[in-house]
Amino acid sequence: MRVLITGGTGAIGRRLTDQLLKEGHAVTILSRKALKPARLPVKVTFLQWDGKTAKGWGNHLEAVDAVVNLAGAGIADARWTAERKKVIVDSRVKPGQAVVEAFESVSQKPKVLIQASGVNYYGTDRGKAFTEDDGPGDDFLAEVCIKWEAATLPVEAMGVRRVIIRSGAVLDPTAGALPKLAMPVRFFVGGPLGSGRQWLSWIHYADEIGAIKFLIETEAACGPVNMTAPQPVRNKELAQAIGRVLHRPAVMPAPGLAVKLMVGELSDVVLKGQQVLPAALQRLGYPFKYPQIDAALKNLLG
Repeated sequence: MRVLITGGTGAIGRRLTDQLLKEGHAVTILSRKALKPARLPVKVTFLQWDGKTAKGWGNHLEAVDAVVNLAGAGIADARWTAERKKVIVDSRVKPGQAVVEAFESVSQKPKVLIQASGVNYYGTDRGKAFTEDDGPGDDFLAEVCIKWEAATLPVEAMGVRRVIIRSGAVLDPTAGALPKLAMPVRFFVGGPLGSGRQWLSWIHYADEIGAIKFLIETEAACGPVNMTAPQPVRNKELAQAIGRVLHRPAVMPAPGLAVKLMVGELSDVVLKGQQVLPAALQRLGYPFKYPQIDAALKNLLG
């Protein structure tokens, strides 16, 4: 199988690349970097792009079976100023439009497009468990996800199977939220954030990349798919689970006001949370490696 990945130098892209190569597949990565990063495997084909057009790389789709579009700036990398919000939107919409342009430019099109998105699509509601049947929320990140998903919609009219992966918090020992949550626990000052009752819809990175591969290979898969473990946890339960694995107490809460002062508007996502269930993945028969938080954290932090 020949796979092209945008955003392939990020944490998920690198792990997906390693897994695909391990299984004997060919991988091409698009990056805005002028030179191939040293951490990428030698076997990877590296192509530079501007993140806005198909210029210089679109013709490569003739020899590709699947495209995985992961491009997008991190939502927690900086405070949400008006300028940063524009970066968050543009870094998702423009690459999506470039992918559509590339699909239009070739006669032999890839069979499937895996389009990244997030569980933030659903907005926040403490009393509801969301599935793929639910509509979008109305906050900033929900609007980002709506635009992100819509950017590649035109490929469906070309006969391409499109799967939208709405990812929860991907737990990884070296990237994302987990190292930030585990560090204070290691130093005996960790605990729940705010009330601790807000839900976290999470997924182990091994299931994130395993499910992406599964969705590429499963022809019945199409449309939105929630990339979350079957058992979401409340923030307090997550802190306690981290404490158990690290053999540390996790009883010192961070007040909601302190969280708001640290991260600004992003605190609404952190303090409200959402419960999102992987109904489509379970219906399709994906076998989760880590459905429960304790086993996942023992693997990641133990």
